[in-house]
Amino acid sequence: MYIFINLIYIAMGYKWGDWRNWRLYYPTILFLIIGDLLYNFLLYKKSMWLFHDLVLPNHTMITLLAMVVTYSATVLIYIGRFPNGWIKRGLWFLLWSGIFLTAEYFNFKFGFITYHNGWSYGWSVIFTAIIFIILPIHHRTPLLAWLLSIIIIVSLLLIFNIKISDMK
Repeated sequence: MYIFINLIYIAMGYKWGDWRNWRLYYPTILFLIIGDLLYNFLLYKKSMWLFHDLVLPNHTMITLLAMVVTYSATVLIYIGRFPNGWIKRGLWFLLWSGIFLTAEYFNFKFGFITYHNGWSYGWSVIFTAIIFIILPIHHRTPLLAWLLSIIIIVSLLLIFNIKISDMK
């Protein structure tokens, strides 16, 4: 399933990604990857969600594939084609949040993702919205995005009662 999804992202990235200016988006791609790496490292022993696949052997391989392919293509398209005007930006945000949430919904329904330790699809909706709000902020004002991300991370650790002893 995840190979199929990433093939779609490769095609989308190839067709609609702003490859000519990839260097402009590279810091935001790394920001997104670092966020996922941080989640996987900090919550290694207490994951909120786990990916499962029929072909890829484990959560780590699925996550690494998403980091390289999905995140790169997403930033190259989402930020690369980020529209002017609040209404167009709102619709763009809804489109991309919808793409991610639809994929997650079907992955959940077919057992390719499972939720743990209090996480649910509802939390994914909130988290996906945060991601697509933070990405353009990072592209324009990286330090503000890092500050907001630290606040969000600490808030989630408190909400889900993650202790330092729960971390690897």
